[in-house]
Amino acid sequence: MDNLTKKWIEVQGYKHDGRMHRIWDRVYVVEEKENYIVVCSTKTKVIEHNFRVWYTKEPAVMIFFKDIWMNVIAMFKKSGITYYVNLASPYIKDKGYIKYIDYDLDMKLYPNHNIRIIDVKEYAYHREKYQYGEDIDTILKYNINKIKNMMKEGKFPFVDEKINEFYERYKEEEGLNK
Repeated sequence: MDNLTKKWIEVQGYKHDGRMHRIWDRVYVVEEKENYIVVCSTKTKVIEHNFRVWYTKEPAVMIFFKDIWMNVIAMFKKSGITYYVNLASPYIKDKGYIKYIDYDLDMKLYPNHNIRIIDVKEYAYHREKYQYGEDIDTILKYNINKIKNMMKEGKFPFVDEKINEFYERYKEEEGLNK
């Protein structure tokens, strides 16, 4: 499949039952490697499953992985970079789209290095509703610990310098530095 670097694409998040969850209408692919893809956005249109439309407030770098059950949104806030982690299936590319399954359970890493696990009740509700099963539950719980360790050890993608580098490349390629 073609490399998507330097292309504008759409990101599609689904639920376990195949229902559309959320679409990021237009993001720019800064880098595609064997195990991950990096996209950047500013004021991107987001379409929710109920057709509600909103626009992102902060510039962001999003990283999707082929072999880790997460995707990461690094948001540039006034206090510094905040990392929002969706526990999700590894991504696939399909007809130029990035697609993944969102499993509700999320984590945040704040600029002060505090880590929070969020949406635990939503995960419990959807686990029963969509019948995730023991395999999915085991994978997600394993990945919470793995991701927490990556955050604490400052491993990729939780590296502010690398996130800034991706975003600067995006601004340069899109002429946003003018």
